Amino acid sequence: MDEMILQVRHLSKSFGKHEVLRDIDFTVNRGDVTSIIGASGSGKSTLLRCVNLLETPTSGEITFHGENILTRKGGAAAYRTKVGMVFQSFNLFNNMSVLDNCTVGQIKVLKKSAAEAKELAMKYLTKVGMAPYINAKPRQLSGGQKQRVAIARIFLKDPAILILDEATSALDSVTEAKIQGAFDQLSQGRTTLIIAHRLSTIRSAHRILVVQDGRIAEQGSHAQLLAKNGAYARLYHTQNLGENHG
Repeated sequence: MDEMILQVRHLSKSFGKHEVLRDIDFTVNRGDVTSIIGASGSGKSTLLRCVNLLETPTSGEITFHGENILTRKGGAAAYRTKVGMVFQSFNLFNNMSVLDNCTVGQIKVLKKSAAEAKELAMKYLTKVGMAPYINAKPRQLSGGQKQRVAIARIFLKDPAILILDEATSALDSVTEAKIQGAFDQLSQGRTTLIIAHRLSTIRSAHRILVVQDGRIAEQGSHAQLLAKNGAYARLYHTQNLGENHG
């Protein structure tokens, strides 16, 4: 039986008089990959930022293991420790080496010893191909290398939920494929929400949320949404045609 880990109910978000999200409802089961797609400005990133509590919803509920994290005392802080997020921007400490970027949080926040933090950092840096660059500063790395460090660092947190906000969309296709491969290996079996633009990511998702004008217009699996022949089917066939001709 599927175990529901996250539920979003009647979530709305406004900035002043501008309503960005309207009455959002969806659930996420443990180990599922949920892909979020939609046009630029549709509200995708705001939705993920609300799920991660980087933005406070204007109304609605977000329950984690059945508890509303928006009303439970101390719930938000505890919840944030369970959620990891990778952005398009890398958010690395520019004055620190690659290794230090991956150990400082473990030592200061998780209270691990320096030796333990280094051992774990090297494990994940090796998996993403960045072990040879542990002494480099971010300014000495390419965009793809910085993103691999960011991905390695987020797994050090061992998050229950992983959120990926189009973290590879600004990279060239070869670099993107390498990073995506490393990410897929590390995230296997982990509950993941991802703003997606690659067709392979969309097709393999357990659930796809189609966001239009701040609402979820459709949701379901790839096959279910194609069968509906609605917004998702139109977007998918348009992208597929573009990739085939590209």
